[in-house]
Amino acid sequence: MPPLIEVCVDSLASALTAQALGADRLELCANLPIGGTTPSPGLLRLARERVSLPLHVLIRPRGADFVYAPAEIETMLADIAFAKAAGADGIVCGALTFDGRLDETLTRMLIEAAAPLPFTFHRAFDVCVEPLDALSVLQTLGAARVLTSGQAPSAAQGVPLLRECMRASGGVIIMPGGGITPDNLGAVLALRPAEIHFSGTVRVGEGLVLDKARLGGMIRVVRGS
Repeated sequence: MPPLIEVCVDSLASALTAQALGADRLELCANLPIGGTTPSPGLLRLARERVSLPLHVLIRPRGADFVYAPAEIETMLADIAFAKAAGADGIVCGALTFDGRLDETLTRMLIEAAAPLPFTFHRAFDVCVEPLDALSVLQTLGAARVLTSGQAPSAAQGVPLLRECMRASGGVIIMPGGGITPDNLGAVLALRPAEIHFSGTVRVGEGLVLDKARLGGMIRVVRGS
């Protein structure tokens, strides 16, 4: 059975394109060139109105690291509440401590705020020390999935850790994502993941632009058609 396909999008046009090309679920964000931030209220509202696919909403107040000050935490909790009220189907978020470990206290708070929606711990996992220990904590906290490249520049390069995480997941879905291209997609699919995450974008100048042909081709490969 082919994996569920989640496509990351940061505009209404990209969301509509991904839906038309056969995505199963969208991760909605803003500012993809810096790794994604929380989408605007307007983008979330319009995406919910015009897209029938499940929407998982990224909650990340800024780029750079994943260590958050009290005011940023307050903002994240308010954004989770807004996303839930706006019809989100899942929350994507994550936090680390100053020493690079999973921030268990804050992550518990974020998961509880997201409930009853499923919680995806995002690619903060890829800069987290002791990833298998972090995965064990996420199991205890009730995270639904982890989005990860296996702590490598691309999920294809991170296959060894991805495989190890999948074996130790304890029911948490390990969703490969990051740097997946038509050229390396096969290495990721060989893991037989339940879900897979990509964007189908290409870099144009300082930004990333969804490439319809690229995304459509990748979806067809995943589907086996």
